[in-house]
Amino acid sequence: MKKITYLFFFLFFTLPNSYGQDNEDLYNLDQVHEIRLEFDRDNWSGVMDSLRLYGDDLLNGGVKIDGKKYTDIGVRYRGSRSFRIGNKRNALHIKLNHINAEQNHQGYQTLKLSNALRDPSMVREVLGYEIAGKYMIAPRASYAKIYINNKYYGLFVNVEAIDDVFLSKKFQTNKNTLIKCTPDLNKKSPSGCKQNIFSSLEYEDNMECYKSNYELKSVEGWNEMALLANALYKNNGGLGNLLDVDATLWMLAFNNVLVNLSSYSGQNSQNYYLYKNNNGRFVPMVWDLNLAFGSFKNTGKGSDLSYKELIKLDPLLHVDNPYKPLISQLMKNPNYKKTYLSHMRTILFDNFMDNGFEERAKDLQELVQQAFLNDPNKTYTLEDFERSLYSTIGRRSKIPGIYSLMSKRAKFLKKHESLGAIPPSITEVNFVGREKYSNERVKDFNIQVKTGNQAKQVKVYFRFHSLEDFKMVYLKDDGNSNDETKADNIFGGMIASNGNETIEYYVLAENPRSVGYEPTNYMFELRKVSLRELNN
Repeated sequence: MKKITYLFFFLFFTLPNSYGQDNEDLYNLDQVHEIRLEFDRDNWSGVMDSLRLYGDDLLNGGVKIDGKKYTDIGVRYRGSRSFRIGNKRNALHIKLNHINAEQNHQGYQTLKLSNALRDPSMVREVLGYEIAGKYMIAPRASYAKIYINNKYYGLFVNVEAIDDVFLSKKFQTNKNTLIKCTPDLNKKSPSGCKQNIFSSLEYEDNMECYKSNYELKSVEGWNEMALLANALYKNNGGLGNLLDVDATLWMLAFNNVLVNLSSYSGQNSQNYYLYKNNNGRFVPMVWDLNLAFGSFKNTGKGSDLSYKELIKLDPLLHVDNPYKPLISQLMKNPNYKKTYLSHMRTILFDNFMDNGFEERAKDLQELVQQAFLNDPNKTYTLEDFERSLYSTIGRRSKIPGIYSLMSKRAKFLKKHESLGAIPPSITEVNFVGREKYSNERVKDFNIQVKTGNQAKQVKVYFRFHSLEDFKMVYLKDDGNSNDETKADNIFGGMIASNGNETIEYYVLAENPRSVGYEPTNYMFELRKVSLRELNN
């Protein structure tokens, strides 16, 4: 029979984005965007200080975004820990649909402008979100020069808001439960609740205990979150029905490789969102990456880590920590643990084993250097900015150079016994097509996968429609399952079409110590094959 190889024919799969991502998109990185705010009062800063301290109101104003003008918007200082009364560089929240519910810029209704706290490089957030977006659902980030009443306020990082627009693009609905997992560190949990567990998803008997550590962004959802925490606590096999485990493992792997400790993996179990998708599973999403690459140094165990300790951060950090159930409970499952380490290896080898990330960071700095230099309210000097990729900046905060930290960490992780196991390789994927000159059409998807590095088990995950859960079929190397000879490292099997014309799929191969995927970033780069092609 005819075989058709699909190893190099692939579909870049992203969930539909009706607003496009062309060169004029607000989050493209080909330019530094320009946002000009206008208020009809000179004391706007004092007013916004008051609004931030004493309520949730927004200051009315107007804005021009890359030359496009909008009126009746609302602005406030963001509720981040970087806020300071009288600070000339507070982060900003802009609500374009403050008065007019339909007003938007390229579909976006909310802008989140970060002041890049403790990041002299101005690269951490943008590079971090760029890497995250390869493997998980994550916001994008770009740069913007902010002007207020025609005065240059500063160079900011413009981070895509996790709001109704974002959820609709990524999940096709914004009606489900959304929880922001960023505890108020100035507020103690009520009496009778566990203390200092933050947004760790530690189980509580009293529903009120959750409300001081999480922010419900949807109309309802506390009960659903409590069910998730309870499932983590019991860890009795039903967790996968409530949590997108694979997306969680990607997030945890990302945090560890990038030494992103202002996150679930650090002291305060913070800076992520949970959204319940249409399949009933919570999907985690990273947030607030300005302290990634070792700018925040505390894991919750003792004092801040030294530079050498950041480099050698344990890949299995918190694996035995009962107060980090998202890590410790998942790692009790040997398959989840193996997958997590595989994800770490993928992020490491895709991004940090050559000088690609150094060049990318330098390109980003070159893009913003003039805007940074002209910033009248910048926190760091031009010398700090220029040295920040290679040198530690600051005597007290000691912010490590991104390249110096990550190049050494990459060497450490490559040699670490947890990541040292070589995953099985998937060298070729074939589908059996219609025989030449035959009138008998192929009705199902017969697959062959050629492997290396001692693969012991191969699975193909597939779905017929993009909103479905993936189904799984085991492939066999037994000489009888569309493979040619027993024990020849070619695994075969059949996927029944059930009347469907097309499938999206990825392949997993594993040996006793590691897991390999084709494609490696299967979350967004799925392979695709159709019966029409096989019968052509």
